[in-house]
Amino acid sequence: MEQVVLVAPDGTAIGTASKAAVHSLDTPLHLAFSCYLFDDSGRLLVTRRSLGKLTWPGVWTNSFCGHPAPGEEISAAVRRRVRQELGIPLRDLEAALPDFRYRAVDATGIVENEVCPVYTAVIDDPPQPDPHEVADWIWVRPSDLAASLERTPFAFSPWLVLQLPLLLAAGGR
Repeated sequence: MEQVVLVAPDGTAIGTASKAAVHSLDTPLHLAFSCYLFDDSGRLLVTRRSLGKLTWPGVWTNSFCGHPAPGEEISAAVRRRVRQELGIPLRDLEAALPDFRYRAVDATGIVENEVCPVYTAVIDDPPQPDPHEVADWIWVRPSDLAASLERTPFAFSPWLVLQLPLLLAAGGR
């Protein structure tokens, strides 16, 4: 059973909980991460969440997300999760928005409430996504994605809508 790290408002670990039980109508604050994968030409990999996902099924989002296990370094969790979700290694991993935090409620009432550092990395291999995680994927220019987020934010995960402008303003990749 996958465990997540519960955190205080300042990001300090205060306990653990089952990932399956923590995402609910009253989700406690916990640690997660988002990662944005680029190719050498500067294109960004965006993925569409599987229709079987608990929160925001079928919406387009960043390359991948996940939760570090108790005691696991976030960078190690990012490397583990990219292999699980997209079946590939990454390189040039960087913490781009280390203090990002958000709370969002999906249409079913399930709450995401996360301290969620944002990472960037580069990949050389084509994704081999796990269909339980990823329904589709595409390479885009970050500026084109930013324009789409402004026009149709409802088609994207709320964390992508919040993170991408901050990432671009910070000069991320």
